[in-house]
Amino acid sequence: MTQLLNPRDFEFLLYEFLDCEDLVKYPRYEDHSCETFDEILRTARKIAEEKFAPHYRKGDEEEPRFENGAARLIPETKAAWDAVAEAGFLSAQHDYEQGGIQLPAVIHAAAMAWLNAANIGTSAYHFLSIGAANLIRAFSTDDQIARFLPAMREGRASGTMALTEPDQGSALGDIRTTAEPQDDGTYRLFGAKMFITGGDQDLSENIVHLVLAKIKGAPAGVKGISLFIVPKFLVNEDGSLGERNDVVLAGLLHKMGYRNATSTVLNFGEERGATGYLVGEPHKGLSYMFQMMNEARIGVGAGAAALAYRGFLESLEYARERPQGRLPSMKDLTTKQVAIIEHADVRRMLLAQKCYAEGSLALCLFAARLVDTERASSDEIERSRASALLDLLTPVVKSWPSKWGCRSNDLAIQIFGGAGYTREYNVEQLYRDQRLNPIHEGTEGVQALDLLGRKLCQNAGEGLELFYRELGEAVEAARAHDELCSLADQLSAASKGLQTLTQSLLAQIDRDVDRGLSNATLFLDLFGGIVMGYIWLGQASVATARLATAHGEVKAFYRGKIQAARYYFEWELPKIEADASLLADGASVPFEMQDAWFC
Repeated sequence: MTQLLNPRDFEFLLYEFLDCEDLVKYPRYEDHSCETFDEILRTARKIAEEKFAPHYRKGDEEEPRFENGAARLIPETKAAWDAVAEAGFLSAQHDYEQGGIQLPAVIHAAAMAWLNAANIGTSAYHFLSIGAANLIRAFSTDDQIARFLPAMREGRASGTMALTEPDQGSALGDIRTTAEPQDDGTYRLFGAKMFITGGDQDLSENIVHLVLAKIKGAPAGVKGISLFIVPKFLVNEDGSLGERNDVVLAGLLHKMGYRNATSTVLNFGEERGATGYLVGEPHKGLSYMFQMMNEARIGVGAGAAALAYRGFLESLEYARERPQGRLPSMKDLTTKQVAIIEHADVRRMLLAQKCYAEGSLALCLFAARLVDTERASSDEIERSRASALLDLLTPVVKSWPSKWGCRSNDLAIQIFGGAGYTREYNVEQLYRDQRLNPIHEGTEGVQALDLLGRKLCQNAGEGLELFYRELGEAVEAARAHDELCSLADQLSAASKGLQTLTQSLLAQIDRDVDRGLSNATLFLDLFGGIVMGYIWLGQASVATARLATAHGEVKAFYRGKIQAARYYFEWELPKIEADASLLADGASVPFEMQDAWFC
């Protein structure tokens, strides 16, 4: 089996780039150490290699079946679900008194990366259940927590998020699912949801759906949305299962990738109405759900990074082993063929993959590190700054790995050539799995509108100012190394250009909001490009500082990091100049296009 991820890169990212050893200074994490972190990662890797990777292909070829009103999965999925639950990963980030081990988010994210790389379809069940449990833990009543959380921690219940409806995609303000209050304090829900990942399966004895709905008389739009816990089976006060709730699996959707993760259509209230429990206050459901949505967005980015990384390693191994052709300088046609990695164009594609995959993983772990600061620091100012920076960067953390992960996995197929287009190798499935990531948990366009239309100016632009400060510090650190001065100057110039462009765009939005936001996705690409420049310059600075005392494979590893950074600054970052020019000029051609002209 090809290596799923690179353990040495995790060492570099966690302990050299992100200084995760320093996390133990926080009281919340003081019982941990690098040794416990490493043991957790070894456990995750073992589970990934033994319980997830072996059925990666089988879960794709024998996707879930709709039988007698229920979803049926291949049995290997259940073994993988149980292994993760038994290892404690479903509740690892919870408090000690809640059955967790108070594991830092960044270490948990690294552990989950192994599962994602091994089998993204199977890992989706755990990913959603962890997010649902975190939301219940944060916003539910003590009774709701006691009723539902123990089973979710132990893997006896899974969790989902039920937002999308058949006639409503991202426009949540127009959902039609309704909730009627009952005398006992519960609600009865009526409506339909679709694209609900994990909405039905045979892995856990119960499924806890987190459902967005509107109570009769609620305000219009998103201000009228409430959030409800709607279990597949009702749960008694002692935690035992009661009768089946009025939640019906109407069908399974058949996806391009992620096939082992059920994508479901659920009907709530075909008969008496599905019993639901209100989370928090009425009409504030979307604000609660945003915790899970933002957590999921970072998780989607991390999943995209893992898929890109595995595709890179698969194509790297193939390129080293596949002999084909000779170099242009080799005139003797009787000489032995060279491995395709000897061809310059193949090395270019591999270097691009390395840049996209390793950069994406670094970005997602950086975001998880901010979560730990926000969660565990005793310094209120430090917590506030981490929260503001994380909020600003979340659209980029979701979108950049998703977009460029697709490009990375596409390059993997190209390196394999005709073999990559066949099912005999994993790279075609990795690409199909990857292609979902620019869509779910908010499309690229939704993330772009969030960034340009809301995040830039949020709290008087606090997050943006913090990012400029972080970027400036990275530039100064890089200038301490002669080899990186040109890269530092390039990123500094890009930052200044971004500041000027942002002011121009905000003025355009003030004049005409529809026209001003019409090119938001292009701005997301540009902003993400600068964020990735910051990530790569930071990695290059650490690698350069370590290079002088490194030897052998370690020295080669650092050289590879620096070369990937150089590639990013030479080949990728300059592309934002054309985007900046279009944005500054208003680039009105797409906006002015009319429906009738598409005839």
